[in-house]
Amino acid sequence: MKGPFDGIRVVDLTSMVSGPVSTMMLADQGAEVIKVEPMHGEQMRYIGPNKNGVTAGFFSCNRGKRSLAVDLKKPEGIELVKDLIKTADVFVQNFRPGAIDRMGLGESVARALKPDIVYVSISGFGEKGPYAHKRVYDPVIQALSGAADVQADRVTKEPAMFRVIIADKVTAVTAAQAMSAALFARERTGEGQHVQLSMLDTMVAFFWPENFSTLTFVGEEKDPSTFQTGLDLIYKTQDGYITAGAISDDEWRGMCAALNKPEWQNDERFATSTARFQNVKVRKELTAIEIAKWSSAEILDRLDKESVPSAPILSRAELIDDVQIVENDTLVIGEFGDLGQVRQARPAARMEKTPAEIRGAAPKLGEHTEAILSDLGYDADKIGALGQDGIVSTT
Repeated sequence: MKGPFDGIRVVDLTSMVSGPVSTMMLADQGAEVIKVEPMHGEQMRYIGPNKNGVTAGFFSCNRGKRSLAVDLKKPEGIELVKDLIKTADVFVQNFRPGAIDRMGLGESVARALKPDIVYVSISGFGEKGPYAHKRVYDPVIQALSGAADVQADRVTKEPAMFRVIIADKVTAVTAAQAMSAALFARERTGEGQHVQLSMLDTMVAFFWPENFSTLTFVGEEKDPSTFQTGLDLIYKTQDGYITAGAISDDEWRGMCAALNKPEWQNDERFATSTARFQNVKVRKELTAIEIAKWSSAEILDRLDKESVPSAPILSRAELIDDVQIVENDTLVIGEFGDLGQVRQARPAARMEKTPAEIRGAAPKLGEHTEAILSDLGYDADKIGALGQDGIVSTT
């Protein structure tokens, strides 16, 4: 079945994670995404577990795309991409600010070639300012955006990083949503536009609602560390670890019942949601003592019967066989040629009439070069000459 972006062509000059995942989401939703890569391939092709020339990370960031390998340091390579832009609905790049203009593929150039194009620029810090010129990876944005402060140890106050490239992935989702919105606006107005977003801005917006709540009301700012939500609720049981949390009064009554501690309901330290947050440290300490008296299965059953949000702490290896993951078909396994069976998380949003789905493997480097150039009207002789001159590469 056709996806919602069937007929949309995306020219993707991004690398690593933030850009590629955003365009991969559009590919899942039916867009034709042409990944324009340097002749040696982008860096993600060489990071992580590898099977027959494709790494797991590259597959997960670039599934369903077509690959065009071209030398963008040569004028002929730039002209080739310009020909591609003329056929595109979306152009996406995540070079450092100024680089794409020096290459000769800036927004004004693309707009002249395709007036209604949606031109997307993803940066680390923004298009201007004292940090704009810097190279960037996810930990740098975690450091600047408050993420490492959010993860700081509650006792020692030592900052810590998320053990996931959260800035890259949140930026990817934000970029995909922005591209979708720009395409929707184009449908209404007939006009394309320049969409700009930075990883730094994206992460500050992502963390703001709860992690910056004490800085929200101007003139009444307080140290954000003085108000912690207490969401790091991991408790040890007799045979493992679980999470459990009670925010509402009903949930707290259920927690007290499950732990055989009815007297906690009348304890002034825990009588209201506000009091429970203010006394989070002692509340967690007392809760931990009681939960440790049970096996995971026993206490989870009791908590569930009392409608207290709770779950076992699963390892990543355990997750793939979890009953809810299986019921949801969260993970899918497909056959992809010489890669054999490949497991992926399916697109999370299920659409009834225009479904998102994994529509193909990640491409081999230059796998579709000849077909893409042929689509642009290049004949066999010209394609052969470009290959011989080192302008393009094919597999």
